Amino acid sequence: MILHMKCTFLNRDDEQRRLRRFLTGDRGGLAVVYGRRRCGKSTLIQHVAGPGDAYFLADQREALLLIEALAREVQRLIPGFAAVRYPSWASLFETLDARAPAGFNLLLDEFPYLVKASPELPSIIQHYLDERGTKRINILLCGSSQRMMQGLVLDRSEPLYGRASEILRIEPLNAGWIRDGLSVAGDAAIEAYAVWGGVPRYWELAAPCRSLNGALHELVLSKNGVLHEEPDRLLEDEMRSGSQAKSLLSLIGMGCNRLSEIAGRMGKPAGSLTRPLANLVELGYVRRDVPFGEDEKNSKRTLYRLKDPFLRFHVRFVQPQRSLLEMGIMEGADEILHKEFASYVGGHWEDLARQSVPFLGIGGLRWGPASRWWGTGLDGSPMELDVVAESLDGQSILIGEVKWTGERSAPNAVAADLMARVTQAPFLKGRKVVTALWLRSGKSAPGIEVVTPDQVLDCLK
Repeated sequence: MILHMKCTFLNRDDEQRRLRRFLTGDRGGLAVVYGRRRCGKSTLIQHVAGPGDAYFLADQREALLLIEALAREVQRLIPGFAAVRYPSWASLFETLDARAPAGFNLLLDEFPYLVKASPELPSIIQHYLDERGTKRINILLCGSSQRMMQGLVLDRSEPLYGRASEILRIEPLNAGWIRDGLSVAGDAAIEAYAVWGGVPRYWELAAPCRSLNGALHELVLSKNGVLHEEPDRLLEDEMRSGSQAKSLLSLIGMGCNRLSEIAGRMGKPAGSLTRPLANLVELGYVRRDVPFGEDEKNSKRTLYRLKDPFLRFHVRFVQPQRSLLEMGIMEGADEILHKEFASYVGGHWEDLARQSVPFLGIGGLRWGPASRWWGTGLDGSPMELDVVAESLDGQSILIGEVKWTGERSAPNAVAADLMARVTQAPFLKGRKVVTALWLRSGKSAPGIEVVTPDQVLDCLK
């Protein structure tokens, strides 16, 4: 994805290349761009569009009004196009195909609004694409309703299934880019990512504020803040009723991580929640954790956790204080932030540590994806390990410890504690063990590899 940030674009070169290639075609085709709101989809397609392309941002009006508005946009490029009244989308497409030059690009942003007003529109576009003969129009569809957009092109029962030559899901940026977006580094970059995640619009909104704390008060904690009700908007994009999804996110964010616990708190059968939870996983708001070495699909020890940093922050610090914040009283939220923010950031630091493993070459080896491990050690006692990964050759196991809160632990002390637990790990199976520490500061020494925030951020770009 390419997005506009401080007059430059960060990352997403492949998406830009693919869309420019599509838009320079002259035989008629379909491309689809989708993803959660505020990730730069509109900025991306506006950036790759040329002066001869028709870009139309839909809204929630009646169908005939939307058709008229699009005709006026096309008239900017085809004189007199809006002088005719179009009674349907089919008549508009028929006239546009007759009058447009070959390779004319029609970019329809917020396409779900158009479908809501005219449910027949996907079938009309399918009919146009499937007609025999030369076609003059390339059609690009963009939308923030991930489920609707996916359904339109990935569901076999939908008219547009199999018609798109490009399908791009625009996701949040990787953590390393936050240093460029907010001009921060080290600990400050990790703390910022723990709040804003990789959503570029959040970075843009936070950038003018003097500090992270100031941005939180201005944008999130204040009842007038632009992001105060952001979770509600995200869910409205995807679901007719967000009450069940809000309940699931709230319970998971407050520490109910097992399906049985969640079902018990909601008073519902566990089986009735598997599909709603799967939807939230698919949308990127929730993730499923299983211990290292277990199959995610079949493990009975699955834990559900919030994946999106901003949703985690909102559930942890905003939701419990909602009533007071609506009255303009921020003291309660400030007190909780002061007490718990470092611990909260530590959870994200663990996530980023695991994400960094395949890119670091620890111990001179290449590693597969990392995960947590929890269970019973060889001595019969419960134990947890923050980072566990297998080398790509299958001959070695990486075991790591991640520290953020408290005083800056000496690497030697943390390493000694880790090695004591490594001897109790039941999954080693004779493989060589490599250890590493993810700390806020410190230097590697013989037998102790230390990874710091900027090293993690360097590889997550």
